[in-house]
Amino acid sequence: MYELSSGSSHGPYFIDLFAGAGGMSEGFVRAGFLPIAHVEMDVAACYTLRTREAFHRLSQKGDLRIYSRYAEGQETRTKLYEAAFGKNAPNVVNAVICRENLQKIFDHVDFLSHGRKPDVLIGGPPCQAYSLVGRARSELGMIGDYRNYLFVYYVEFLKRYRPKYFVFENVVGLLSAREKDGSRYLDMMMALFEEVGYSVEWQVLSSDDFGVPQKRKRIILVGREGRKASFFPEISKRDEGFCVNDVIGDLPSLSAGDGTPFSVHLSLEPSDWLKQSGILSDDRSVTWHDARPHNDRDLQIFKEVVHRWESQRERLNYNDLPEKLKTHKNRKSFLDRFKVVASNLRASHTIVAHIAKDGNYYIHPDSNQNRSLTPREAARIQTFPDNYYFEGASEKPSRTSAFKQIGNAVPVLLAQQVAESLLENWS
Repeated sequence: MYELSSGSSHGPYFIDLFAGAGGMSEGFVRAGFLPIAHVEMDVAACYTLRTREAFHRLSQKGDLRIYSRYAEGQETRTKLYEAAFGKNAPNVVNAVICRENLQKIFDHVDFLSHGRKPDVLIGGPPCQAYSLVGRARSELGMIGDYRNYLFVYYVEFLKRYRPKYFVFENVVGLLSAREKDGSRYLDMMMALFEEVGYSVEWQVLSSDDFGVPQKRKRIILVGREGRKASFFPEISKRDEGFCVNDVIGDLPSLSAGDGTPFSVHLSLEPSDWLKQSGILSDDRSVTWHDARPHNDRDLQIFKEVVHRWESQRERLNYNDLPEKLKTHKNRKSFLDRFKVVASNLRASHTIVAHIAKDGNYYIHPDSNQNRSLTPREAARIQTFPDNYYFEGASEKPSRTSAFKQIGNAVPVLLAQQVAESLLENWS
């Protein structure tokens, strides 16, 4: 279900704020919602959102040939967008959400809406300000950082568009993040949401409880216009009996430095979980199965990390490495900085944006491949569909940008279940 023109009158509709690469949006689209606009500051992520919208529009037309050529590196982004959008504007607003830009963003969203009112506002501000790691790395513990207060602009969108619901997602560090005077940001948010007429309920959800092959805890706030209790979506927990190998095991073997950002076709039989997940593309192709190179020292460490897990089911402590392999001066913290994504576990550890800097925390479980995860493997764990293409700021593919977008995203299947449950309990 996806609108194709300004004349469409289906729904329900949503606006996605701080949209990133669109993990949350994709989940809502899969549940039957339609996007009015995505607002995002990162240039590369905005191209990813446009390319995904191009996919949906061409898919509805029943002709994905130009998209396939683009994914193969045989067509330009300009030609893809011309074929998908024609004279219509893609529903992406590339802007920083701040006081100075607010009216321009409203005007752009209004233009894209064609008079249609959003039923839901989704999205959450960047998590660095609330995350425990972000606070630990900040000299002032993130106190005074402007990102602490981005929820104020979220409220401005609620005031202007008055959606029936909103779904606000963030890290669990939000539960403990405080202002200099001790005030908790979560309490400040709740008070402000209620002040503008929304009742709010929240829960902490762990994605591995809901069929996502990743341990990723997030706080989900759901607001409903007016005063009503017990409206948080009832999402049933799922235990589907799969393991990480069922998620990435059909992808081609690669050595460090091998692979391509463009399409490759898969020949191995996918697992039952993959067949049921909605991740597989119709033509059984994937993009971004592209392994980063590693130096010889790291490759030796990778071997030891995987061997220790396979033989002893133990994680490597950095201090246990031979001295010749140690380069980090910090020997008291982050001692698990080299970590395998174990193939026999039900869920991976959390994929975060740091994967864009190095892959040491995301080592492939096959010691014969001896490398870190590719963007596609990370995207699989984040439950992005195989036909989801991650863009760079220019037309040149950027593995770093792909990793960053994937690590910052909401798992698609978790967002889909939230959206489906919201629809089932719509009132």
